[in-house]
Amino acid sequence: MFGLALQSLKFQKGRFLASFVALFFGALILMACGALMETGIRSAVPPQRLAAAPLVVTGDQSFDHDVLPERVRLDVADVGTVRAVEGVERALPDVTFPVSALRDGTDSADGGTLHGHGWSSAALLASDPASGREPTGAGQVALDEDTARRLGAEQGDRLRFAVAGGSREFTVSGTVRPVQGAAGAVYFADDEARRLMGRPDQVDSIAVVPAKGTSPAVLAERIGKALDGSPAVTLTGDARGKAEFPQALAASTRLISLSAVFGGIAVMVAVFVVGSTLALLVQQRLREMALLRAVGTLPGQLRRMIVGETLVIAVVAVALALFPGRYAGGWMLDRLAGGGVVAPEIAFRAGWVPMIVAAGTSLVSAVAAAFIASRRAAKARPADALAEAGLQRRWLSGSRLVFALLCFVGGGVLAMVTALVMEGTVAASTAGPAALLWAGGFALISPGLTRVFTAVLQWPLRAFTGFAGSLALNNAKVRRIRVAGAVTPVMLATGLATALIYLQTSQAQATEEAARELVSADAVITSTTGGFAPDLVDTIAKSPGVDGASAYLPGTTYILEPLSAEDRAEGEDPDNTELQVQGISAGGADRTLAAPAVEGSFDALRGDTVALPTSLTGEKGKGVGDTVTLLLGDGAQVKAEVVASYEARKGFGTAFLPAELMLAHSTTGLVPQILVSGDDGSSTEQVVSQVRKATEGLAGVQIVGRASADAADDGATSAWINYMLAGTIVGYAVISLVNTLVISASERRREFALQRLVGATNGQIMRMMAVESVLVALVGIVLGTAVAVATLAPFGIALGGSGMPQGPAWIYFVVIGLAGLLTLAASLLPTSVVLRGRPAEAVAVT
Repeated sequence: MFGLALQSLKFQKGRFLASFVALFFGALILMACGALMETGIRSAVPPQRLAAAPLVVTGDQSFDHDVLPERVRLDVADVGTVRAVEGVERALPDVTFPVSALRDGTDSADGGTLHGHGWSSAALLASDPASGREPTGAGQVALDEDTARRLGAEQGDRLRFAVAGGSREFTVSGTVRPVQGAAGAVYFADDEARRLMGRPDQVDSIAVVPAKGTSPAVLAERIGKALDGSPAVTLTGDARGKAEFPQALAASTRLISLSAVFGGIAVMVAVFVVGSTLALLVQQRLREMALLRAVGTLPGQLRRMIVGETLVIAVVAVALALFPGRYAGGWMLDRLAGGGVVAPEIAFRAGWVPMIVAAGTSLVSAVAAAFIASRRAAKARPADALAEAGLQRRWLSGSRLVFALLCFVGGGVLAMVTALVMEGTVAASTAGPAALLWAGGFALISPGLTRVFTAVLQWPLRAFTGFAGSLALNNAKVRRIRVAGAVTPVMLATGLATALIYLQTSQAQATEEAARELVSADAVITSTTGGFAPDLVDTIAKSPGVDGASAYLPGTTYILEPLSAEDRAEGEDPDNTELQVQGISAGGADRTLAAPAVEGSFDALRGDTVALPTSLTGEKGKGVGDTVTLLLGDGAQVKAEVVASYEARKGFGTAFLPAELMLAHSTTGLVPQILVSGDDGSSTEQVVSQVRKATEGLAGVQIVGRASADAADDGATSAWINYMLAGTIVGYAVISLVNTLVISASERRREFALQRLVGATNGQIMRMMAVESVLVALVGIVLGTAVAVATLAPFGIALGGSGMPQGPAWIYFVVIGLAGLLTLAASLLPTSVVLRGRPAEAVAVT
C-alpha cells in the first residue's frame, strides 16, 4: 500500500498542497520553539567587559525558583578575601550604575545608553589607557573610544553627566579600547564609582584571574569555601555574563514558559488543521476508496495508504523546515528582546536535540491526524461509501458527540473558575485554554449549527439576493456538511483571534486602571536619567502651593511563611506570597494616595513597616499590629510590622513599604517617580508650575499633569504569547479555509458546467457563490463571536469589571472584516478559474 500511496501522491499533488503547507509551518514553529527552549535552559550570557577573567564572583540572584528583581551585592571586604585565596593572581572589583551624558541641561542622544564602572575592571581590557591616563580624582572620567567619538570628546575636555540623581562636570582623563557589545562605558576612580553608585561599602562583582597553573574549577571551589556564609556565587564560562547583566537571569524562565505554551498549543492547532484538511481530502476520494474496497482492499490497507501518503508529505515538510526552523528561533528571540520580554544579552543556542524532537513530534502529529481522518473511510462498507461519495449526509457519531460534550463541559468549568475563583490578570491562565475548548466544541457540532443558522438566515438572504440567494441556500441545505467545513476555520480565526487579543487589551487596561486608582496626586514627576536623589522629595514637599509629596517606587517583595518542623522534615517547600509593592514617603502618603487606610495610617510607614491590602490582613498573623517576614528585592529579610491596611481592587493587591526601606535595597538607590499634591484650591496647572520651579536646573525631569503613575508590570510575556498564538491560529485557519473552498470549487466543476449548459451565466454562478460565501462568513463570525464572548465575559468579571472586553472596538471589526473578505476571495477566485473552461469539456472530464 505504500507504493500505491506514492502513486496517489504523484497524480494528485495539488490536493495535498494544503496538508504540506500546514505540516511545514507546524514543524517550523515547533523547531523555533525548541530552539527557544534550549536557549532558556542553557541561559548562556557571554561576558563582555569581564571576558578576560576566567572566574567572576557575584551575588546570588536566585530565590525559590525565581529571580530577585534587585541587584544582590557583595561587601567590599570580600574583594580582599578573594585576593587572599590560594591560586588567585588578581581580584578586581566591578560596579555598574546608570550615567547620562548631558548637553545644556538636557539629555544628549549622542551618547546613547551609558554605564558607569570603576577603573579596576578596565584593567581587564588593557594594561594602560589607549590614550591619556586613568581617572584618579573625584572629577575625572575615562571613556571607551566609541563613546568618546559619539560625544565628540577628547582628553582634557569637560563633560556634564547626570549621575547619582544629580548632574556634575567631569574632565576626560583618557580613553580605553571598546569591548564588542559593551559600548557606552564610563570609568571612574574605584572609590568615586562606589560613592556614585550609592553603596560605598559594596561591589557588584569580583573579576578573578587565576595564577598560572591553577585550574579555574579548583579555584572556584576554594573561593566558595572562603566566602561561605556570603550571598555569593562563582561563575565560569558563558555564565559569567550574568554578573554583568543580572536582568538576563529572568530570560530563562520566560523563554521556557513561552516556548512550552506556544509550542504545545501550536501542535494542537496543527493536528486539528491537518486532520480537518485530510478529512476533507478523504471525503473527496470516497468514491476511489469505495472502489478499492469493492475489489478486495482491506480496511487496514486503506488506512495504511492514507497514513503513508501523509507520512511522505510530512517527511518532506519536516526536512524542508529544518534549515529555516533554526533561524526562525533566532528571529523570534530578537523580536522578544526588542519587545522587552528578554534581555538582549542572552545568547541564542540551538543544537540538534530540539530539531530532532521537533521533527519527531511533527511526524507523530501528522500520523495521528492521518489515522483519525482515515478511520471513517476504512470502516465504511463499499456500497455506503459509494452512496456517500456524491453527497455526505451523516456527520454525528457517538465519539464526536462525546468529545463535543467534553469540550463544552471543560469550557464551562474553566469559565466558572475564571469568574468565581481567579482574581486579576492571573485569570488569563484559565481563560486562554477555555477559548480553545469552546472553539473545539463548536467545531465538532458545526454541521448541526450550520443547518440551524442556514434556516434562520434564509429569509433575509432570499429577500436581498433574489434568485442567486435561493440557489445558494438550496445548495447550502444539501451540502451543509461541506459548508460547515468552511464555517469552522472562519469561526476559529474570528473567535480565537478576538478572544486572545482582547484578553491582552483587557489585562493591560485593568492593570493601568488599578495603578491609577492607587494615587490622587495632581502631578507626577519622572526622570529620564535613571532617577532622582531621595532628598528631592522633601524639597518639593516644602515648595509653595504643594500640600504633600511622596516618592513612588514600584518593586516586588515576598511574604515568607515559616515552615513547621514536620513540614521541614518532609521536605515541603514554603508557601511564600509574592507581592507587588510601592515604596512611598510617610509624610506625603495620605495626601497623594487615593485609597484611604481602613485600619492604621500610612503616616506610620517608617522604618521596618508595611501596609497590606485587606485581602491579606484577613489572614491569620497578618493583621494590623502583627509582624510579617519580608524578603526584599535584593534578598534581604526584614521583620516588618503591619501598620495599615486598605481596600484594593480585586486581584490587584499592592503592598506599601517606606520609600527609605526600598531605596536601601534597590539597585540604583534613586527615586524613579515623585507624586505631588497641591494645596486646596490650587489647580493642576498651578501645581505643575510650582514643581517646575522646584526642579529647575535638574536634568531629565518630566512632569505629567495628572495622576498616572506607573506600576510594576510583568505582562510582556503573556502579551507575546497571546499575540503569537493569535497570529498562528489565524494563519492555520487561513490555510484550512483556503484549502476547503478551493477544493470545494474544484469539486463542483461538473455542477457549474451543468448549470451553464441549461442557461446559467457566469455572472449568476459567481453571484450564487458570493451568497454562499456571505452565508459561510456570517455563520462563522457568529460562532466565533460566541467563542469570544464565552471567553471574555468570565475574564472581565475576574478583573473586577463588567463582562464586556476592554479595548478598542475597531479590533473586532477589523477581525470580522478580514474574515469576510478572505472568505469571499477564497471562494470567488477559484470559482472564476473553474468557469474559464468550456462546460461541455468539464462534463466530459468529470
